[in-house]
Amino acid sequence: MALDPTARESNFKDSIKKYLVDNLVDTEGLNVSFDKTLSTPYLQTVSLQKWLMVNWGPFIRGTLSDAAIDIVCCVRKDNEGFLLAQLVDKVMGYLTDVDATHGMKTITFYRSFQSSPWIVIGGLLVWDITETGTLEAPDSTKYKILSVRFKFASKI
Repeated sequence: MALDPTARESNFKDSIKKYLVDNLVDTEGLNVSFDKTLSTPYLQTVSLQKWLMVNWGPFIRGTLSDAAIDIVCCVRKDNEGFLLAQLVDKVMGYLTDVDATHGMKTITFYRSFQSSPWIVIGGLLVWDITETGTLEAPDSTKYKILSVRFKFASKI
């Protein structure tokens, strides 16, 4: 028996990737990597000063599914952490919705296909965001981790 599209982890991941790429890469021009360790993305002849890494967390299926991601915001050459604060603020702006009555962002949930148009199947509600303090890697990269939890309706 096939798993309902609302309960598929692949649809969750594709929807999150689409949202982040459409907004943070295409609109803001940021470099975003998925499922990487704390490392600078490899780009020939380009020295990155800021970038994001997205890592997948727990995925719990149910009638009210729960899934999490970690967004690691990284900057270089930032002695006082000001550039990091600006980057985190920018990312947080895309994860919150001040116009909504509840202040939570809803991200479009798609049924993704490899070679057909995607179909909207619901919404991914940003349930909560936990932010670490400023951390520093051995190469002096400053970073913060935004742990984002989502809730969404599923058929299981």
